[in-house]
Amino acid sequence: MQVLRSLKEYYWSHRMLLFGSLAFLLMATMLGLVYPQLLRILIDDVIKGEKFELVPKLALTAVGVIAVKASCQYIHGLMGSRLGNRVAYNLRNALYEKLQYLSFQYYDKAKTGDLMSRLTGDLDGLRNFVAFGFSQLCNMILMLIAGAAVMFYMNWKLTLITFAAMPLLAWTALKFERNIHPAFRTIRKAMSSLTTAVQENINGVRTVKAFAREPHEVEKFSRRSEEYRQAHIDMAYTWARYFPLMELLANASVVILILAGGLMVIGGSLKLGELGAFLSMIWYIIAPMRDIGFHINNYTQSKASGERVIEVLNQYVHVKNKENAVKLKPEEVKGHVVFEDVTFAYPDKPPALERLSLDAKPGSVIGLLGPTGAGKSTVIQLLMRAYNVKQGRILLDGQDIRDLDVQSLRSQIAVVFQETFLFSSTIRNNIAYGVNGATDADVERAARLAQAHDFISELPDGYDTIVGERGLGLSGGQKQRIAIARAILRNPAILILDDSTSAVDMETEHEIQTALREVMKGRTTFVIAHRISSLKDADEIIVLDKGRVVQRGRHEELVRQPGLYRQTYRIQYADHPDLPRADSDLHGERRRA
Repeated sequence: MQVLRSLKEYYWSHRMLLFGSLAFLLMATMLGLVYPQLLRILIDDVIKGEKFELVPKLALTAVGVIAVKASCQYIHGLMGSRLGNRVAYNLRNALYEKLQYLSFQYYDKAKTGDLMSRLTGDLDGLRNFVAFGFSQLCNMILMLIAGAAVMFYMNWKLTLITFAAMPLLAWTALKFERNIHPAFRTIRKAMSSLTTAVQENINGVRTVKAFAREPHEVEKFSRRSEEYRQAHIDMAYTWARYFPLMELLANASVVILILAGGLMVIGGSLKLGELGAFLSMIWYIIAPMRDIGFHINNYTQSKASGERVIEVLNQYVHVKNKENAVKLKPEEVKGHVVFEDVTFAYPDKPPALERLSLDAKPGSVIGLLGPTGAGKSTVIQLLMRAYNVKQGRILLDGQDIRDLDVQSLRSQIAVVFQETFLFSSTIRNNIAYGVNGATDADVERAARLAQAHDFISELPDGYDTIVGERGLGLSGGQKQRIAIARAILRNPAILILDDSTSAVDMETEHEIQTALREVMKGRTTFVIAHRISSLKDADEIIVLDKGRVVQRGRHEELVRQPGLYRQTYRIQYADHPDLPRADSDLHGERRRA
């Protein structure tokens, strides 16, 4: 019951439904105890006592009991369904909210398919158990206790004889639970792996087809499908070992009752009607004992599902607000960013940044250049508090960003990522995503600044065109221009361009750069780029290599210094006649040539 205790806050507010559903089920169960007594009266009093005038009364009593019992079962089902749906609703919202606030560090290792499995299959298993499984489990216990009590009251000797096989049945059931629970955990993990394989294949279908790897993907899916199938077979084998044994032990009690009860009736110590009532009562007890495997199965499934749901709900949030975190007032944010001796490493990896210091004054443009893995994106992610700085500190307008409210900090930053993501919605909604209440005029102005208005206007539905999942239907350059428009519309104090023109041609890049110069006025801008042309106008360019600053300065300075920046410049502008060759190092190279 540890899982239920851990999830108490999600169902306890609906406890009236829980208790009501349980109460009506227990009433229906208790009414079931009337049938054996009616059978005893029918045999001993009506038939043997020849009181046939009691038959109509017995029939009406039976009809009344059936009607009331059916009504109780209906109300139980209705209240149980409402309870299950409300609990699933609460848990689903809590899980989704938790996923929104989990840190980047969690998503670095999380798998989409696994999370989808937890939000669907695991939640459904929990819903069924909370709605009906828990009350059925309680009902089973009540049936055993109430049935045994009535049988003891009727004839305690016959009850003890009949229950001789029950302890062995209970032991077998408990052993079954210990074996079936790991099997269900394996099944849930196998399902997560299977879902992940499907999700990854759908997302990467273009890559699969481009490399003609369809047979490989089919084989990979078949392996995971085989793991899922084998997990079910292992579970079925466990069922096959225990269920026949539990059925045998349950029915052994009936054989014992018939044999012992028959001898008592012959000996005169038990009435025939009492034996009939006992036979009816034993089935009342055997039913839950026989179904104990089903209830344990339901319980263990929900337990395995609940553990996976709780694992997400209890996941540690690495980046969160301190107590009394300062909320930024947009009108007061100047955008003065300072990195003071910042060193950072991702978990179990060497440092991605070492002793980085920079001073980005309000309205300045800072360029970041370096090879893949140099630490450029890490600088931006630390500024956004995607991760917490371990050594050194980052200041915004003189305040350590760890002391600021995370949401208010990020509300002052707009990012155009290298990998553009668009939602399955209209172009208008994608551009207005970061601003509540943005007008059509605001959206169009942002699109014009991003050089996106012309191609949007040529689409069949203009700004109301549905771009499709992940922006399918648009070119890479078109998607990036929409992302740029989305950032422009937010009107941030800090603008981050993470290689945002990498997917556009040189002419379009020039147009976007011209528009961005106007947009960047008055706001601090960080530009990550591989193209020198995107960094020429930066107030300071920081060249990174393996997490360390190897060069810094303006374009005119760096292009004349030996180092990584000039090497990059030479590669990109090798066929340009204005390539600087004034320094002695270049003269030396020419003489050696």
